[in-house]
Amino acid sequence: MNSKVILIVEDDFLNRRLTKKILQENSYQVLEAKNANEALTILNKELVDLAILDINLGDGEMDGISLGNLIQNKQKVPFIYLTAYENAKVISEAVATSPYSYLTKPFKNSDLIASIELALIKSSKEDKPKHSILVKDGEYKVELLLDDINFINSEGNYLLFYTNEKTFKSRATISQILELLPPSKFIQIHRAFIVNKDKIEKYSAKNVVIKNTIIPLSKKDLFEK
Repeated sequence: MNSKVILIVEDDFLNRRLTKKILQENSYQVLEAKNANEALTILNKELVDLAILDINLGDGEMDGISLGNLIQNKQKVPFIYLTAYENAKVISEAVATSPYSYLTKPFKNSDLIASIELALIKSSKEDKPKHSILVKDGEYKVELLLDDINFINSEGNYLLFYTNEKTFKSRATISQILELLPPSKFIQIHRAFIVNKDKIEKYSAKNVVIKNTIIPLSKKDLFEK
């Protein structure tokens, strides 16, 4: 299954269901929102890789362009527009919010998937220095400084991030988080553990010790360099 999580923000049930079906057929994980408020709640609680925003989200509701502007300024999530609007004014306002793509309805399934994949590639290649990562603290997402992480433990579908103060959680795998962490600072020493090299207090052929926590070491030649 594709590990990428896509948020669909669409007020029309049939359009939302169609888009969801296309994404699931291409192995994406899907979250849904009917309006901007639901979308912002999800973005504040879940780790989302890309958002698909309809511009018209219903009478009396915040429109997709306003939502896109909020995401651009406050959220670290790439987004694309999927809309029936084609007039120059709307397109100009949408482009000003820096979307990763703009598709008009009706659309070809292949065009939607291509736009998503290009947006994800573009987002992953952007030169953004990684000093922190998004994790969950209770119901909310927070920025966790990499320097504060002592070690990471994989438990089922979640990762636990251990710091001096508390433990944070994220729905991800070891392989996914390794793509985000600088290898000069973090190293996987066991199938279920990643450690911050700077926090290692001592180690043996079998274990590593960080803050009085004994962590199993399965790669025996890891520090023999």
